[in-house]
Amino acid sequence: MIHKRKLHTENRGIGMTSQGTRDRLVQTLRREGIKDERVLKAITQVPRHKFVDEALSSRAYENTALPIGQSQTISQPWIVARMTEALLDGGKQQKILEVGTGSGYQAAILSHLVPTVFSIERIDELLKLARRRFHGLRLNNIYLRYADGHLGWPSQAPFDGIMVTAAAQAVPQELLEQLGVDGSLVIPIERNGQQRLITVRRTEDGFEENDLGAVVFVPLLSGLA
Repeated sequence: MIHKRKLHTENRGIGMTSQGTRDRLVQTLRREGIKDERVLKAITQVPRHKFVDEALSSRAYENTALPIGQSQTISQPWIVARMTEALLDGGKQQKILEVGTGSGYQAAILSHLVPTVFSIERIDELLKLARRRFHGLRLNNIYLRYADGHLGWPSQAPFDGIMVTAAAQAVPQELLEQLGVDGSLVIPIERNGQQRLITVRRTEDGFEENDLGAVVFVPLLSGLA
């Protein structure tokens, strides 16, 4: 008798959600300038199709942003990788704050790279979905908070890095104050009618800013929804 081994495909995926499809996405990101192999490895480990509606799962490994409801999007994989690469540059992070949980995909990537991720979301429905996804994927080093992201998470500060996944009119002062020395803040900022992705590194003497180029994000809003 021939015994057929049952394949567990829930997290591996099949067809357009397969590991091979993830690997091809990583090859694309590498060609487009992503160099940090730690980040690329995390991209292969996180099943992006688990973070979008099932109807969009066949498009999950396209290098494009996709809608997730509530007028929000899951960011383009390239920008997720670029922001993660910038956040990790120049230091060993133990504790990261993410402002804007959204689908949860960015936090999931970070959870493979740092010991502890704190993530804030102002839209309750998105937060509940993200919590279920993290539980299903056994990502136990992500801590969530329903709050206004402008205010950060003061009780857990200082952070080795802070990432903001929506465009602000200016860098929130509260976030700068919660950034540890030698830590970096990565944030899209509205300037002269254009969004620019910037990093702000805290030093013993103050803050140093670096412009990483033009981006497109949903706006960073105040209050709860």
